[in-house]
Amino acid sequence: QVHLVESGGGLVQAGGSLRLSCAASGRTFSDYVMGWFRQAPGKEREFVAAISWTGGSTYYTDSVKGRFTISRDNAKNTVYLQMNSLEPEDTAVYYCAGRNSAYIDTTGGRYNYWGQGTQVTVSS
Repeated sequence: QVHLVESGGGLVQAGGSLRLSCAASGRTFSDYVMGWFRQAPGKEREFVAAISWTGGSTYYTDSVKGRFTISRDNAKNTVYLQMNSLEPEDTAVYYCAGRNSAYIDTTGGRYNYWGQGTQVTVSS
């Protein structure tokens, strides 16, 4: 079992930045591919970014490329999402998720563990 807790959400103006953190406890964190997903009101959950076990491979959805950066610190059992140049369209609840696999995946249903989410609101 892996327990995930997100933090770092909040209200920011367009063009601003936020850094989300996801602290993991339980099984060996470094065995898990970690991902960030988001869900805006009235919309389906969507993939944002994912990172491999070692952090050597990352993958982003097109809408956040060049603005968001996913990283992880396995010594601290934490994954991060640095979000720059935020836009109102980035407003959503952001979730981190863990996948017990060696392979990055963009499908939420293939992730085994989820956090409770943290709200990000970007004002125009």
